[in-house]
Amino acid sequence: MSDPSRFRNLAIIAHVDHGKTTLVDQLLKAGGTYRENQEVQERAMDSMDLEREKGITIKAKNTSIHWNGYTINIVDTPGHADFGAEVERVMKMVDGVILVVDAYEGPQAQTRFVLRKALEEGLLPIVVINKIDRPHADPLKVRDQVLELLLDLDASEEQFEAPFVYGSARDGYFMNSPEGEPPVDCTPLLQQIIKHIPAPKGAEAGKPFKMLISNIDWDDYVGRVAVGRISSGTVQKGDTLYLLRPDGSKVQAKVTKLFEYSGLQDVESAVGEAGNIIGLSGFEDVDIGETLVADPEDSALPFVDIEPPTVEMEFSINDGPLGGKDGKNVTSRIIRERLMREMRTNISIKVEDTDLAGVFRVSARGTMQIAILVEQMRREDYEVLVSRPKVITRTIDGQTCEPFETVFIEVPDECSNGAIRILGNRRGILESMDSNGNGRTTIRATMPTRGIIGFEFELVNLTSGHGIFSHLFKEYAPYAGAITTRQTSTLVSMENGIASPYSLQRMEERGPLFISPGDAVYEGMIVGENPKDIDIPVNPTIEKHLTNHRSANKNISIALTPPRIFSLERAIEYIEPDELVEATPHCIRLRKRILNATERKRAGYAEQALNG
Repeated sequence: MSDPSRFRNLAIIAHVDHGKTTLVDQLLKAGGTYRENQEVQERAMDSMDLEREKGITIKAKNTSIHWNGYTINIVDTPGHADFGAEVERVMKMVDGVILVVDAYEGPQAQTRFVLRKALEEGLLPIVVINKIDRPHADPLKVRDQVLELLLDLDASEEQFEAPFVYGSARDGYFMNSPEGEPPVDCTPLLQQIIKHIPAPKGAEAGKPFKMLISNIDWDDYVGRVAVGRISSGTVQKGDTLYLLRPDGSKVQAKVTKLFEYSGLQDVESAVGEAGNIIGLSGFEDVDIGETLVADPEDSALPFVDIEPPTVEMEFSINDGPLGGKDGKNVTSRIIRERLMREMRTNISIKVEDTDLAGVFRVSARGTMQIAILVEQMRREDYEVLVSRPKVITRTIDGQTCEPFETVFIEVPDECSNGAIRILGNRRGILESMDSNGNGRTTIRATMPTRGIIGFEFELVNLTSGHGIFSHLFKEYAPYAGAITTRQTSTLVSMENGIASPYSLQRMEERGPLFISPGDAVYEGMIVGENPKDIDIPVNPTIEKHLTNHRSANKNISIALTPPRIFSLERAIEYIEPDELVEATPHCIRLRKRILNATERKRAGYAEQALNG
C-alpha cells in the first residue's frame, strides 16, 4: 500500500495565456509520459476542440506523473475569468498551487482572482516566472510585483515565503535564479514541488473511506465518474459506498470501476488510497460538492463557495422559417435535456424554465462561458436561438444594484486616450493609469458588467489588436445608468428567398452587409448595418429584370464588398434586446425577435404606451 506522504496534489493556476498548459506538457515529459521516439503533442491537456482552437483552457483536467518515487497529481485549470468556478472547486482537491506569471506582463486580473482563492483555502504556492526569454522580460520586477500581490491578498507568513522558479515552459527549462545555473530541464521545479508542496493533509489510511466530489467525468462504458481526492481510508471495486447529498438524503451503491490519472490516460486501478486523486463509477446520479463515505453515519465534507452568476441569457427553440433545416436536435425537450446535463457538470451555470414554452433562462459568470456552451451545442447538431446577455440585478437595502467589475487594460501609449473614452462611454470610473516605459500604458478602472459586454471588440478595433483586456468581479453596487453599447441600427429583410447580387449591390449603399449572394434569407432576418439610428426594411431577393438590351451575363460584373462575418461570441454581444442569434451547426444568423414587421410595430407602440 502506498504511503500518503509520497503523494503531491497541486493545481496550476495563472492568468489566461501565461503558459500553464505548456508547463504541464513539460512536466509530463519529465515524468516519462512520452517515449523517447514518441511525437509530443503541444498543449496535450487541452483535449477539447474548442480549447485548441481558442488557445485557452475551458475545463479543469487531471493528470499525474511519477518522479523519484513520488506521485504528483496535477490539475490544469482555466485562466479566463468566465471559467472561475472550474478553478474554485479544484481547490478542495489539492494541497498547493503552482502560480505561473508571465515575466513581461506580470500579475494580471485573473492572477489575483485565482491566487486569492488558493490563499483562502490555505494552500501553499510555488511561483513560476515564465517566459523569461521574452523581449523586455523583467523577472526580478515581476517577482517584486508577485510579493506585493501576496501582501495585498493577506497571505500568511508561510505563504509569503513561497519559492520562486524562473524559466521558459516552451523551451523546457527552469532554474532557481534568473541569473542562475545554465538551463537544463524541469528538475529544479520538480524538486521544489516535492520540497514545498505538502503531502495530503489529514489523509489517513486506517479510517473509513471518505471523499469529496470535486469534478464529474464521463466514461462511455460506465457513465458518470465522480472525481476527487480521498480524505481517508481506501476503496476497491465492489465496495458499498453512501452518497451524502446537501439535502441530508443518502444513496447507497456499489463501486463498479476505479480510475487513476496517469499521464494523458485514465488507468483502471485495483485500489484507491488515502491522499490520491481518483475517479470512481457506480452512482448514476452524482453531483459536484457531494460526499462519498463508507460509513453511512459519517458527516459530509464542506465544499467551496462558488461565486454566483452575473449574466443571464435566454435559450429557445429555433422557430424561424429555416428552423430544423440544418440541425437534428431542435425540439424544446432535447434542448432542455442538454442544458440540464451541462448544469450538472458545470456548477457555475444555472438553467431555469420560464413561463414561455420552449424558452430557458441560462445564467453564468460571463458571456464567453455561455458562448462556449452554444458553440458546443452547435457541434452536437443542435439548433438554438439565444438572446443578448443581461446582467442579474439585486435589491440591496431597497435599492436596485448591479454587478461591477474591476477592469485591467494595457494599450499602446498612443491609444490610451481612446481607451479612456470607451471606458467613459460605458460608465467606467478610472482608478489608475501608468506608463510602463516600453511604449504601453496600463489602465485600471471599475465598470458595470453591462459595459463589459462587447468592450473587448471595441478595444481590439481601437488598438488594431494590440490591446490586452481582463476583468474581475468586484461587487454589487447601485445601478449606474443607461449605457449605449451599439451606435448603429440594422437592415432587416422583408422577404423570404435567396439573396441576389443585384439587390445586395443596391443595399451596400446603405451600410455594411452581413450576407453574400446565394444566402437564404427570411422576413425579420438582419442582413446588414445601418449607420443611422433607425432600422430599415430591405428586400435582398430582387433579381434584375432582363430586357432586349440587358442579358443575364451583365450580373457577372457586379463586385461586392466581402460581408462582415460574425463569430458566435461577437454576434451575441452585437445584438440588441429586441434581437436574437440563430445558431445552427453551419450558420450564425442575426434576426429580430418578432419577424413580422407589422407585429414589430404594434409591439413597439405597446411598449411605448406601457412606459408612458
